[in-house]
Amino acid sequence: GKKVGVSRIGSGSYVMPFVLADQHGWLRSDGHPPFEAVPLETFAKLRDGVNDKSADFFMWEHFTTKKYWDNGSIKRLGEVATPWSSWKIVARDPLDKSMQAMSDAINAGILYFNEHQQEAVDYISTELDYSKEDAEEWMKTVEFAKDVRGVDPKVVEKTIQTLGKAGVLDAQKVGVEDMVAIKRSSRGSSH
Repeated sequence: GKKVGVSRIGSGSYVMPFVLADQHGWLRSDGHPPFEAVPLETFAKLRDGVNDKSADFFMWEHFTTKKYWDNGSIKRLGEVATPWSSWKIVARDPLDKSMQAMSDAINAGILYFNEHQQEAVDYISTELDYSKEDAEEWMKTVEFAKDVRGVDPKVVEKTIQTLGKAGVLDAQKVGVEDMVAIKRSSRGSSH
């Protein structure tokens, strides 16, 4: 068994190796994971962990990791896309009027972002830890929903199945109806 470095149990760095294992048919019918998860807490400790052999591999976001394989401190083995979008909006009372105002404000921000992409590249490359080239490449991968209200139930179902396989939740006890207050069809949305 290989050891996968994770920030913490249940995190994205913990769940994504299960996505990888599921895609390759490595998940066992007894529910036992095909690897040992080693919590290493931080991104820096994950990078150190593959070099000092406390972990065989870890999975992290492409552009955050890129500068470290560019400088040779870690090696890139491949990529696995998440089967869901990177962000969801969650609220205790999703029908509260303030949620409508918040959704309108986010939609306006997305419109501004889409209309001012060079401004975003300039900000990312000067204020965050990315080169201009990486910021421009990242921008090519970014797609926002036209309207952030609602969730595609198919995406939620896939997420529940994946989190169940990772042991993060009991997929038999949770359904889409338990998790989605406002539904959106998959047509015209990014996720």
